Amino acid sequence: MQRPTPFIAPEVFDSADAALARVQAIYEQSLNHLRAAMRRYVAGEPMADKVRACYPFVRLQTTTGWVPPKSLEAEWLSYGFVATAGRYETTLTRPDLFAVYLRQQFALLLANHGVALEVGTSQLPIPVHFSFAENDHIEGEMSAERRTQMREVFDLPDLTAMDDGIANGTYEPAPGQPAPLSLFTAPRIDYSLHRLRHYCGTNPVHFQNFVLFTNYQFYIDEFIALGHAEMAKADSPYVAFVEPGNVVTRRVGLPAEADDALGQTPPRLPQMPGYHLVREDHSGITMVNIGVGPANAKTITDHIAVLRPHSWLMLGHCAGLRTTQELGDYVLAHAYVREDHVLDEELPLWVPIPALAEIQVALERAVSEVTGCHGADLKRLMRTGTVASTDNRNWELLPDNTPQRRFSQSRAVALDMESATIAANGFRFRVPYGTLLCVSDKPLHGEIKLPGMANHFYRERVNQHLQIGIRALELLRAAGPAQLHSRKLRSFAEVAFQ
Repeated sequence: MQRPTPFIAPEVFDSADAALARVQAIYEQSLNHLRAAMRRYVAGEPMADKVRACYPFVRLQTTTGWVPPKSLEAEWLSYGFVATAGRYETTLTRPDLFAVYLRQQFALLLANHGVALEVGTSQLPIPVHFSFAENDHIEGEMSAERRTQMREVFDLPDLTAMDDGIANGTYEPAPGQPAPLSLFTAPRIDYSLHRLRHYCGTNPVHFQNFVLFTNYQFYIDEFIALGHAEMAKADSPYVAFVEPGNVVTRRVGLPAEADDALGQTPPRLPQMPGYHLVREDHSGITMVNIGVGPANAKTITDHIAVLRPHSWLMLGHCAGLRTTQELGDYVLAHAYVREDHVLDEELPLWVPIPALAEIQVALERAVSEVTGCHGADLKRLMRTGTVASTDNRNWELLPDNTPQRRFSQSRAVALDMESATIAANGFRFRVPYGTLLCVSDKPLHGEIKLPGMANHFYRERVNQHLQIGIRALELLRAAGPAQLHSRKLRSFAEVAFQ
């Protein structure tokens, strides 16, 4: 017997907590409906009718836009409001994972506009694949024929409902349709959450609000050692360290939690393994080894962006392009030359990718504190300048020196394959970004990495470089999200959600 599609009619709320509770109730009812139907389907029960459940939505209708306070003393955020009158709406998913985030967005809308929020069941179906629990693999118990017939019974992922038109600034609502409240629709978020499990090997719930990317395993080795050292400290601000396979190490003195026993070291590392130094408020540090190349850099930032982190930083190696640089010098990027090509369709090359003052100050201060260098000594150790990112690892072998000429014309001081991609996607998705690289070779000047040189370089610099990155994130955490999520990253036709 088919069960009716669950539906909860729209209702208005003037409390962020009450609105969130209704979102959670709708979502749980929809998931339970799909999971129960899937269990019957796997058991072989005939199901002639379509099984469907839909995402919850939140809607704001206002007759006025929000006007920021004129007082310079009044603190106001760059998000949490709409600029013009109208109807705004977004679908929502995983209110368990995003509870703190959603409560904050709801509260800001209520405070800034003085009108109630409307919450109800949308008409956007939840794909059945996105309804499975974290360790639920019941679809694997079906025959190939039964799996093929799933599309006749359940809604499957629809890529037309999860593109990045809103983030790219190309989305135009049809006449009579609401404007978006968020950069991402619910199925777009669900899609990325599943991709994060695949690429990083950990549950999205472990990801933290401050993210480090690297292109070398050496940095990850140091981060793992640091993570376990923190777990041995009873007074560490971090409560857990999570490794691929959801292997959780709790801080000494803390009891294990129920899901810890489910963690298992994978037989091989995932493509871009993620590691998490967890704080109770999710303000800890996630580190991901993205490997080499702009394709990986774009892929992982496309997906981590849905978690709405407070910042992400690139720590990696680069080719120094100036004769005055030495191996082991640092490069703080203040501009980017994009020859990576992976974002050309989403973000035109004529769009500038600016340096963000808050990130730059934190990185420079962190370099000074960790190295003990100041003034002229700091300038000798760290060069601030343009970083070029290319998708051609052997750019120096191209004839006629054309890449070299372009890099010289751009005033580039360093070259890598990932930094511009990570910065550009941070700009595109309104995630504060920064880059601090370490010169590991100088191919234009005959200084290429040889085994002995490389080993010495890695011993001397990797740990220090990682410590600088962590210190920079600590400074950004102390400054608070209000200082990070500035208006510099938001357009004049912006969504309300951070």
